[in-house]
Amino acid sequence: MSTTYVDWEFAKTTGRTLVAAGPSVSADEAAAEVGAIREAARRAHGPVAETSRLQTPDDAPDALIVDRPTWIAMNADSMGAMLGPAFEQIMTKRGTAAAPNGIAASIGGKVTGAEAGALLAFMSSKVLGQYDLAPGGTPALLLVAPNLLQVQRELGVDPEDFRAWVCMHEETHRVQFTAVPWLRDHMITEARQLATDMAPDQERVQELTKRITEKLPELFSSGSGGITDLVTTPEQRAKLAELTAVMSLLEGHADVVMDDVGPAHIPTVAEIRAKFTERRKGAGAVDKVLRRLLGLEAKMRQYKDGAAFVRGVQERVGVEGFNAVWTSPETLPKPLEITDPAAWVTRVHG
Repeated sequence: MSTTYVDWEFAKTTGRTLVAAGPSVSADEAAAEVGAIREAARRAHGPVAETSRLQTPDDAPDALIVDRPTWIAMNADSMGAMLGPAFEQIMTKRGTAAAPNGIAASIGGKVTGAEAGALLAFMSSKVLGQYDLAPGGTPALLLVAPNLLQVQRELGVDPEDFRAWVCMHEETHRVQFTAVPWLRDHMITEARQLATDMAPDQERVQELTKRITEKLPELFSSGSGGITDLVTTPEQRAKLAELTAVMSLLEGHADVVMDDVGPAHIPTVAEIRAKFTERRKGAGAVDKVLRRLLGLEAKMRQYKDGAAFVRGVQERVGVEGFNAVWTSPETLPKPLEITDPAAWVTRVHG
């Protein structure tokens, strides 16, 4: 049923066709970089566990070091597995009469597949690493080798320290999901439900298209959350805010851990953080437009807001007190608490 909406194999083909070339390296240089990243990922286990006071299970598989096309393929599979059940629920709600015929479904699936592939191609050159939740499959920690090398060269920072710094961040994401067993299923369930709720009824499609056309300039105003601001209801935005609060927690926590680990294990951590933060501000015009349209500017705020929340909580109740956040879905921060850590402490700790 899900292929009615998105042809994910076509998305992979489109992504591979459009993906930008990575940095120029010889085969020997590429092999050496992959080996160095793999070793940095292994060395991140202990320091992240010690700093976060969370433990990745000993039998967790090693990180996967991937190129851009592989990242595209794996994320297309994960997106298909994530959204497939949501699409089926949408069709059930609309009834079989709303289902397109075979030819229309094939054409529509390739159109949306091409769109998804183009988005994945763009993102594949931006992502340094990712913990792939892999709904229905095996979760994996991914590190995108050409992107680590490219950013390290652009920043002009120590290669070994930069690899270690990125791996600390991504290892923190892995420990979040492996040390907190309920978190993965919770995130998958919430994302699927949100996708189902946000799917417009057929009669609203034309209305939304008109609204997007008229309001497109607003996407470029300060504080815009991307195109979703224009196509969601207040109730949907409230649900989206709840999921965003959790994403802010996860990203902010990873940033805090990577920087707290840094001084003891990464001599140039302060220089890397300063240059990396400045790089986020210095994107080109086209890149900034795409980031704003896709809501990625809002994602950048997640790092800042989430890190401030983690720091604020830890200052009040320490790391162990902060780790109460992982107790259950009810102890995750609410949208307003992300910018008011004292409110979370009062609610959870009394």
